[in-house]
Amino acid sequence: MIPYTYSLHKIHDTVNFGFKADDYSRFKFGDANVARHFGQALADGFIENFLTENMIADQIVVISSPYCFIPTATFAMKDHFVYRLNRWLVDNGGHAVQEAKVHRTITYKEDYGELSAEARMMLIGNDSFHIDKDFIAGKTLLFLDDIKITGSHERMILKMVKEYGLKNQIHMLYFAELVNGDIHPNIENHLNYYSVKSIFDLEEVIKSNHFCINTRIVKYILNCDFESFSIFIERQDDAFINQLYDLSLGNSYHTIESYRENLNFIKNNINTKKYKLI
Repeated sequence: MIPYTYSLHKIHDTVNFGFKADDYSRFKFGDANVARHFGQALADGFIENFLTENMIADQIVVISSPYCFIPTATFAMKDHFVYRLNRWLVDNGGHAVQEAKVHRTITYKEDYGELSAEARMMLIGNDSFHIDKDFIAGKTLLFLDDIKITGSHERMILKMVKEYGLKNQIHMLYFAELVNGDIHPNIENHLNYYSVKSIFDLEEVIKSNHFCINTRIVKYILNCDFESFSIFIERQDDAFINQLYDLSLGNSYHTIESYRENLNFIKNNINTKKYKLI
């Protein structure tokens, strides 16, 4: 099955992206305000460039990028995409969308954005993807992701589609897509870390009123050198520390050796505060 693919921004060079690199970086590390802007813009673009001429009569199911326990940054963008799309659909006699999840078992901790296309496929090829086949039967599927660099995630989704024998109409939607094959895929890391050079750069977003935690920020914090990590944790409030620990356990990060020292520090921090309260 060949899906319909739509991307709002086409990346042709390493300077002009069609969006601000600083915004994208903040989005990847939990800025919900940017996620709202990106989600609304993607919905508007999809409506204008596809739906106005190709109204989907079937029930639509929106599916964010695959994750295990902690959502990706795309999940926050997905919410606002759905809100915007629903308003248009209902105003034009369509059905409000439904949502589904692709469950993902992740087998690596490496920074995906730094890798070549071949290395990405070798890494992601060991992961497994699962979806509720019965729930999505007969419905049109919109798979949402923030960026398409080499297409490895898309290939894994389509591999899942083939394995499940899905016959659905499928659309792959991206906020941005790298279309210049001469640009190395590590342009993704340039965007990801544009505004984040150290763990302390995260504090502005975390302490704002528009922070939405995601997989990337959790992994980044846990992978930080212990000295910087311990200073950073001591400066955070109890709610954030507890959330960080609970989400880490939910994603089984306690089983990753390189995260163990930092996670034990969080655990001791929580237990010490409990002891003082008692």
